Amino acid sequence: MRLILKSALLILFLLTSLDAFPQEKQSKKNRKRQQDEAMASRLFIDGQRFLMLEDYDRAYFYFQKAREKSPDEAAINFKIAEILLRANRVDQALEFGMKAVEIDPDNKYYNLVMAEVYSKQNQPMKAAEILENLMSNTDENQNYILDLAQLYLAAGEFDKALSALDRAEEYYGTVAPLTLQKQRIYLRKNNLAAAIAEGQKLVDAYPGNSEYVLNLVEILFNNGRTDEAIALVENSLASYPNQPELQMAAYALYKEKGNVDRAESLIKEAFSSPDLDPKVKAQAFADILQETKSARRDALLETLETSMLEHHPNDAGVLTAVGDKRLFEGKKEQALELYQKSVRLDPPNPQVMQGVITTMFELGKDFSEIETFTSTAVDEFPDRAEFWFFDGTAKLAQKKGPESVASLEKALEVNANKNQQITLLVNGQIGDAYHLVGRKEDAFKSYDAVLQVNPTDEHVLNNYAYYLSLAKENLEKAKTMSEGLVKRFPKNSTYLDTHAWVLFQLKDYSNAKVYMERALENEEKPSGVMWEHYGDILYHLGQRNEAVTYWKKAEGGDDVSEQLSQKIKDRKYYD
Repeated sequence: MRLILKSALLILFLLTSLDAFPQEKQSKKNRKRQQDEAMASRLFIDGQRFLMLEDYDRAYFYFQKAREKSPDEAAINFKIAEILLRANRVDQALEFGMKAVEIDPDNKYYNLVMAEVYSKQNQPMKAAEILENLMSNTDENQNYILDLAQLYLAAGEFDKALSALDRAEEYYGTVAPLTLQKQRIYLRKNNLAAAIAEGQKLVDAYPGNSEYVLNLVEILFNNGRTDEAIALVENSLASYPNQPELQMAAYALYKEKGNVDRAESLIKEAFSSPDLDPKVKAQAFADILQETKSARRDALLETLETSMLEHHPNDAGVLTAVGDKRLFEGKKEQALELYQKSVRLDPPNPQVMQGVITTMFELGKDFSEIETFTSTAVDEFPDRAEFWFFDGTAKLAQKKGPESVASLEKALEVNANKNQQITLLVNGQIGDAYHLVGRKEDAFKSYDAVLQVNPTDEHVLNNYAYYLSLAKENLEKAKTMSEGLVKRFPKNSTYLDTHAWVLFQLKDYSNAKVYMERALENEEKPSGVMWEHYGDILYHLGQRNEAVTYWKKAEGGDDVSEQLSQKIKDRKYYD
C-alpha cells in the first residue's frame, strides 16, 4: 500500500514538474514585456517633460528611446511625428504619423497631425480628405471647417471652398472673415453679383460699421458702379452721420464724378472730426497739394490745415504735410521748423529726415548743426547712400578731412553704382575731401571719373581747375576747364576767381587782373583769398603798394595763405 502511494506521488511530481517548465518560460516573457512597457512609460513621461520645456532635441531623444521599448504605442509615434513636423522634417514626420493613425485610426489628434503633414507636402486634397472624415464622424469637429476651406482654396477648388464656407456660416453664423473670404472667391470667379451680395450681407448684419461699407464701396467703384457706391455711402451717412472714413470715401467718389462742391464739403466735414486717423488726413492733404495750383485749391488747403493742426498739433505726419505746403510756398524756414519738430516727435522717417537736411543746406545753416541730423540719419538708415553723402558733405564743410573721406567712401560702398546720380555727386565731393587730406592723385581720379560721365559738371570743373593751378600741373587743362565755366557763367565770382588764378599760374598777369576784378565786382562780400589773389596779381604787375593794400584787406579772411603776414611785413610776394 505504501509502494503504490509512493509511485502515485512520484508520477504526480513528474507531471507537475513537467508542466511547471513552460509556465515559468511564459512568465519571463510577460515580465520582459511589462518591464519594457514600464520603461517606455517612464521615457515617454521624460519626453513630455522636455517637450513642455521646449527642449525639443532632448524630448525627441526620450521619445525615440521609448519607441525602441514599445514600437507599437500610438502616442509615442504621434509625439515623434509632432517634433519632426515642428523641425520641418516633413517626410520623416509622415512615417511616424501614419504609424500612429494605423494603430489608432479614430484618434482626432493623430489624424490632425497627418493633415498638417499633407498640407506641408503641398497635398491639400489629402489633408482635406482627413478633415472631411473627422467632421463626418461627429459634430464636435465642425470647428475644422475653416481649415478645410483653406485647403480647398490652396488646391484651387473654389466651389468646394465655397461649399465649406457655407457650412461654416451655418455653424458660426454671419461672421466677417467667412463672408469676406467668400467674397474674394466670388471675385476670383468673376461672379460680381455674388461678391456684391456677400458685401451687402455684411453691411446689413453690422449696421453702422464703416469698414464693411468701405469694402463694398471699393468693389463697386473698381467695377465702374460709382453711382451705386455713392448711394451706399450716402445711405449709411444718413443713418450714421458721424463716420469720417465714409465721408472721405464719399469725397473721393464725388470728386471722381466731378461734383467738386459736394466733394469739398465732405472732406471739410471729415477733417473736422478728431476721430479720423491723422495719417489719412495728412495723405489726403499731400494729394491735394500736388494738384495744379489755383485759388480754390489754396483756399481748401488753408481750411484743412487749420483743422488738422487744431486736432493733431503734435502728429509727425500732419506736421510734415504742413511743412511740405510751406516749402511749396517758398517759406523754407517755416518748413524746416515743422520738419524738425516732426523728426523729434516720431522715430526718424527717411523722407522727412532728407527734407530736414536738404532744407538746412539750402538755407545755409551752420554745418555743425546740419551734422547733428546727418549723424542721426546714417545711424538710423545706414543702407541709404544719400545720407552718407550728406554726412560727408557736412563734415567736409567743417574741414573734417578724414571723417569726411570715411563717410563719402561709405556712400560709394552702399550705393555700389546702383544710382549713377549719387555716384557722380559723391565722386565730386570726395575729390574735394581727398585733396583736403593730401591725397591729390585720388582727388584728380575722382574728378576725372565725374567728367567722363558729365563733362559739364560745374563743381568739378571749378575745383579741379583750381587744385591743378595750386599744384601747377596741367595748367592748360585747368585753363580749358575754367575758361569754359566763365563763358557759361560770366558773373559767377567763384569761377572768375578760379580762372584768374589759373592765368596767374600761367604768368598771364594782365588777363588774370581782368578776371579777378570782374570776380570782385560780382561778389558782394569778397573772401580773404580773393583779396589776397588780387594783391598777388598786382604785385606781379609791379604795383607793390596796391598789392600790400589788398593783402591787408585779406587779413583775417577765409582761406588765406600761411604766407600772408610775411607778405605784408616784407612787402614781398611768397609763393
